[in-house]
Amino acid sequence: MGKRVAVLTDSNSGITQKAAAQLGISVLPMPFYINDELYYEDITLTQEDFYSHLQGDAEIHTSMPVVGEVLDRWDSLLKEYDEVVYIPMSSGLSSSCATARTLADDYDGRVQVVDNQRISVTQRQSVLDAVALAQQGYDAAAIKEYLEKTRYDSSIYIYVPTLKYLKKGGRVTPAAAALGTLLRIKPVLQIQGQKLDAFAKCRTVKASKTTMLKAIEDDICDRFKLEGQPDQYWISGAYSGARDEEVEQWVSEIREVYPGKEIIMQPLSLSVSCHIGPGALAITVSKKLPENQEEKACRPDVQ
Repeated sequence: MGKRVAVLTDSNSGITQKAAAQLGISVLPMPFYINDELYYEDITLTQEDFYSHLQGDAEIHTSMPVVGEVLDRWDSLLKEYDEVVYIPMSSGLSSSCATARTLADDYDGRVQVVDNQRISVTQRQSVLDAVALAQQGYDAAAIKEYLEKTRYDSSIYIYVPTLKYLKKGGRVTPAAAALGTLLRIKPVLQIQGQKLDAFAKCRTVKASKTTMLKAIEDDICDRFKLEGQPDQYWISGAYSGARDEEVEQWVSEIREVYPGKEIIMQPLSLSVSCHIGPGALAITVSKKLPENQEEKACRPDVQ
């Protein structure tokens, strides 16, 4: 009989506590300090509360999970499982991954910390892949090896309607933000590997959407070499803030480009949203597990 492997991630994946229970996994809630008061994502901080604080110009700071809470979760899972696969947010965006890898040294291989350099929707897909691999009998070390080998097999492109929050978080200079506002710049950002980077500067929402759709198609054809193989990759939409008419219009536009594809729309995780603000739209692509691996049941439309 194979080893019993627990899959653990953090709420940067966008997976809620409710969805985690349905998937049979565990999610560490990320700490947020709002006006110096501590909150935990999806525990004492809802999406609605977060955006209310954000739009009210509250001081919001993300923080690493407390070491003691990480160790307690590992110890608790190891009472029920033989091994733990822990999938935190990208090491390029936080030192929490490096810290966890150091802590795992004391667990004699029973805890495997994955650095597959993803966040939000694509991190979520890594978690679903880990669940599928565990169900197929992969041990924790083999799951870690697979997820790290395929770390760059995904992309996120994000349209940001305002430079206000990027400026507030120090991601752009005040002068650049002022100039961008004057010129009505609608930037497109990308997460392709370690960190959030600028990708394109557009003048209209329509141009931003067109840019993102072309970038995804270029990745499918050029990076992944999957042109004409729609069954070999996932396409997802994402957004920040309320799921309004603009969000529904965006998912309709994605479906027009990829007819017949299952398109899941997910909220961006709060750790991304606090830097870009509400009203953002995104699209992601992730390569699927190899054809001979059953994964269709491992992508539920849950949050």
